[in-house]
Amino acid sequence: MKLGLLPIGLIPLLVGCSEMAVSKTMSGDDESTMDAGAEAPTATEDGEYGDYEDGYEPEVEDDLLALMPATTPEYVFVANPDRNTVTRISVPGLAVITTEVGDNPISVSVTPDHSTAVTYNMNSNDVSIIDAATLEVQTVAVRDGRNEMVMSPDGAWVICYFNQHSDETGSSTGGAQSFNDISLVNLETLEHFPMVVGPNPRGIHFSVDGAIAVVVSDSYLSRIDLTASEPEPEHIQITDDLIDPPTAEEVVLDPMGVTAIVRQFGATDLVHVDLDLLERTPLAVGDNPTDLDITPDGTELVVVARGSSELWVYDLADPFDTQSVLDLPEETLFGSVLLSPDNERGLLYSTASGESLYASWDRNSGDVVLRDLVKPVKGMGISPTGGTAIISHGASNGADVDSSSPYYNRPALSLVDLSTFFGSSLALPAEPTQFANTPDGETGFFVMEGQPFLEVLDFKTLIHDEIELKSNPVHLGTLLDTDTAFISQEHHLGRISFFHPEDSDLQTITGFELNANIEQ
Repeated sequence: MKLGLLPIGLIPLLVGCSEMAVSKTMSGDDESTMDAGAEAPTATEDGEYGDYEDGYEPEVEDDLLALMPATTPEYVFVANPDRNTVTRISVPGLAVITTEVGDNPISVSVTPDHSTAVTYNMNSNDVSIIDAATLEVQTVAVRDGRNEMVMSPDGAWVICYFNQHSDETGSSTGGAQSFNDISLVNLETLEHFPMVVGPNPRGIHFSVDGAIAVVVSDSYLSRIDLTASEPEPEHIQITDDLIDPPTAEEVVLDPMGVTAIVRQFGATDLVHVDLDLLERTPLAVGDNPTDLDITPDGTELVVVARGSSELWVYDLADPFDTQSVLDLPEETLFGSVLLSPDNERGLLYSTASGESLYASWDRNSGDVVLRDLVKPVKGMGISPTGGTAIISHGASNGADVDSSSPYYNRPALSLVDLSTFFGSSLALPAEPTQFANTPDGETGFFVMEGQPFLEVLDFKTLIHDEIELKSNPVHLGTLLDTDTAFISQEHHLGRISFFHPEDSDLQTITGFELNANIEQ
C-alpha cells in the first residue's frame, strides 16, 4: 500500500480567486435518443415506434441529482479510475491522503457506520475494502466482467453485477462470459458468494434493514435472504412470456422486503409479488405505465400510465383496495412524475415526446397546469428544500425549437421557482456529468463533459456563477456539514480543488499522490 500525504498546514495557502462567467446545465447517464437538431420521435404507418404501441420510446430517468459523494463525518472518499487509487479528504482540515486499490475503481461506497469504504475495481475484477481511519486495504476477487456495485443499507454486503444499460462496458479476459451471474460479498467475513439470477439483470433492491436483496431481471425477480449462512437466490417468474418478455423497467419494495411491485413497459397491469410466498398477482393500472414512485412519506404509490393519460395513486398498505385515478391533459404526452419532498406537488413531463412542456400537479386540489420550457426535457430534479425545480435539456431540439433559438443544438438547464413557477434558462457548451448540493440545499454545483469549469447555482435567486478550474473535472461532491464543494480533476499526479461559495475562493492541490505541490 502506498500513501501520499498533504500537510494540513499548507491548505490555507491555496486561495485563488476565480472570474465569474455565463453558461450552465446538467444531464444524466443516458445519452439523448435523438441526434442534435432532430425532430421528435414519430410513429410508423402502423402506429408504432419500434416495439412501443403509443408511438414513442420509453421514458428515461435522469439520476444526475441522485449522485452523492461517499462521505463520513470525518472523511470524503473519491475514486480515481485513471490512477487506480482512492483519495481520502479529511473534514474539516482538508488533509488529502491517497491509497492504491485495484485496477480502474469505477465506484466507491461507505458503510453507514462510516468505518469502511469499498471500491469496485472493474478491470481487476475485485473489490477493495478500505479501513476509513487507517486506509488498510483488503481485496476480494469477484466474477469477471461486472460493471456495477451496490451496497446494502446496513453496509454488510455489496453486490457486483453486469447491467447492460450501464455506460461501463465491463472487463473480460476472453472466452465464455455470463451476463446474469452476480457476486455477493460479505464485507465483514470477506466471503464471496457467486450466484446466477435472471437474464438481463437491471437493478438491485434491498429491504430497509438490509436482510433481503432482490435482483430485477426482465422475466424474474431473484430474492436473496442475506441472514442465511449460505445465501442462495430464490427465483420468482414475473411474466408468462419467457420468449419475448416485456421489459421490467422499475421495481419498488415495501420497507420490510415482503412485497415488490414491478412495472413493465407496454404492459396493461403492474405485477404484485409476494416475496415470502414467491407468488405474483396482476395489479390493475392504466395503459403503458411508464413511471413508478413511492411518495416521500412512504404511504402511497404513484404511477403514470402514459398510454391512457392517467395518474394512478395506490395506498401501499393495500394497493388492491384503494386506488384513485386522475385524468391528465390529452393534448400532450406525460410519462414521468417527480414528487416534491413535502409531498404537496408533483411535476409531470416526458423525455420521449420531444415537446417543450411540463405540468405542475397540486396534490391537494388535483389541479394539473401545463407550462412551457425552452427545450424538451431530458431530466428533472427538485432542490433538497423543495423550492426549485432543476430541468435539464439535451442538445436535441424536438419539434418546436428552431435555429433562431439561442438554445438550438445546445444542451441547456432551467431553474424554476416552485412557489411562483417563474424560471430562468441557461445555454451550455456541453452536457453536465455530475451534480451536487450543499447540505442546506440552497446551492447547487455541476460540472460538464470536457469543460474546465465548476458551475454554481443559487436556488433562491436563480443566479449562476462559473468558476474556472485548472483542468477538466472527474468527480464532484460536497464536504459533509459544510458549503464547500470538492472537484477532483484530470492530472497524472492528482489534482483536487475546493470551492467556498461564501467568499468565492478556490483552493487547488496538485501532485498530492507524490507529495504536496500547491498552486495559486
